[in-house]
Amino acid sequence: MGRFPNAESEVATLATEMAAGLTDHADVFDAPPIPAETLGTLLASYNQSRTAVLDTQTAAQTATASKEVSLGQLVGAMKKDIRYAENKVGAESEQLYLIGWSPRRAPTPLAAPGQARVLAVARQEESCVDLSWKSPDDGGRPSAYRVVRRERPEGPWQDVATAVETQVDLIDQPRGKEFEYRVVAVNKAGEGEPSNTVVVVL
Repeated sequence: MGRFPNAESEVATLATEMAAGLTDHADVFDAPPIPAETLGTLLASYNQSRTAVLDTQTAAQTATASKEVSLGQLVGAMKKDIRYAENKVGAESEQLYLIGWSPRRAPTPLAAPGQARVLAVARQEESCVDLSWKSPDDGGRPSAYRVVRRERPEGPWQDVATAVETQVDLIDQPRGKEFEYRVVAVNKAGEGEPSNTVVVVL
């Protein structure tokens, strides 16, 4: 048994073949419920509607392309007037509000980051320790974090790693000694206050 097509083009092709077959072989198919003439009329109506849709789509594509060209011309013209106005009264002048444009904001200087928060030991193994912390909730955005360490009770603080994320895995740490670790957020403007301290014995 044949399968009725789903695609419009295949439906139209089958309708054409059916109308022609019913007409050419009326001796075989002498009383179809839908005569060949009716099928032909319905097919012609479909073809007319399809042509109208295609014409509308073509017109819409043409109109869209024309709209994009017009929009591009408008944007280009507006940008020229904005540049003229900024040169005329200054890019930071409030007079730019007169033409619906906003003055440029003066650049905000970068601030040093705040204090890295909640430093903790995430994992500890032989000669290895993983530290994690939270970024500062104030100050400028950190570009990196300095991880420092000192031997208890009063050893000097020394840099042991630099991290760009809020965690670091430290390997080959000295064993049998008690160390303090802390983290300092840094950026081009300076350093934040050191984080809380954690004590580790490996």
